[in-house]
Amino acid sequence: MNQVFTTDKATDKGLLQEMPRQRYLALDVLRGMTIALMIVVNTPGSWQTIYPPFRHAAWHGFTITDLVFPTFLFVVGNAMSFSMRKFEGQDDSTFLKKVFKRTALIFLLGLLLHFFPFVTRNEADELVLFNFANMRIMGVLQRIALCYGMAALVIHYFKVRGAVVFSAIALLSYWAIMYFVGEQPDPYSLEGNAALKFDLLLIPAQNLYKGFGIPFDPEGLLSTLPAVVNVIGGFLAGLYIQRNGNNMGTVFKLALGAAAFIVVALAWDLVFPINKPIWTSSYVVYTIGLDLLILSVLMLVIEVAGYKGWTYFFEVFGKNPLFIYILSGAIIKVMSLSRIGGMSVNGWLYQNVYLALLEGENASLLFAISYMLLLWCIGYWMDRKKVYIKV
Repeated sequence: MNQVFTTDKATDKGLLQEMPRQRYLALDVLRGMTIALMIVVNTPGSWQTIYPPFRHAAWHGFTITDLVFPTFLFVVGNAMSFSMRKFEGQDDSTFLKKVFKRTALIFLLGLLLHFFPFVTRNEADELVLFNFANMRIMGVLQRIALCYGMAALVIHYFKVRGAVVFSAIALLSYWAIMYFVGEQPDPYSLEGNAALKFDLLLIPAQNLYKGFGIPFDPEGLLSTLPAVVNVIGGFLAGLYIQRNGNNMGTVFKLALGAAAFIVVALAWDLVFPINKPIWTSSYVVYTIGLDLLILSVLMLVIEVAGYKGWTYFFEVFGKNPLFIYILSGAIIKVMSLSRIGGMSVNGWLYQNVYLALLEGENASLLFAISYMLLLWCIGYWMDRKKVYIKV
């Protein structure tokens, strides 16, 4: 990516305006693949029977599932490499209004998805009103919102060079904070990490995620700082592809950059472990490297070799990504709260249909794939009707 990083000041300032307005299919396919995989890993038939690659690493470590969320942020950055152009010729008030409005809207949608459909079931399995006092504040959409907003501000005001410098400072500063503020001898533990301490200063414990056995939010406030770099990485990759075109040279340089990121991340892992829940700096570098590698392969297959017949399936997801993700969460929540014979609808379907066909992990995976295909059908209908919902 040297050609992007070494532009002079004048070129750097006007780079977005000069880019061609062509769309790149490989970027669209990557976005669609991310949504498809996100739905599969989020909705198994049973959380007790899941193939290991479809589980998050328990703490330190990495599985393919740990790549899904940072790739979502990476593709947000890809999209920004197109959308940020229109702000270059506009005044700051217009830019800030648009960015803050979009950030707030996505954040509020995340909150809405948490307590939708406004009821839950108590220990007696009775429907009761959702307890808003214990509502989780942060979450996936909330992190996407904050990362988008912060990345947009950095890119708009500091340009490409500034975004690179910000990324380096953010990752190194986060490492320092986690090491010096975290509890020794293991500052990266669940109970003693600085991200948890910071979140507890600002968010009541009852409003944090409880899935780790203690109040700890893997989408917390402090750990959002390094996550912003995933968005900036996607932005720079999209910008680089637009500037250099769909050719073997671009593919080779993206793959070379991917290898460099992965090597640096694995070396950094020795002292600052790759860890999704606290979103370590090594995790950011590693996932950006993997995303660059996947993107280079997609470009080679789609753009250079011209094999495009298979891409439409993922394009469907990529055309309404945020809406389909929100819908996937809303539908499964309604199914979980509804009852057939004393069981949730999704539980009943899994027990009486999928376990009748397959066993264990295979049945659970088939349920997840079936649910993903249901969402695809909705996305396909929307595409045929030219319905595209953007936030």
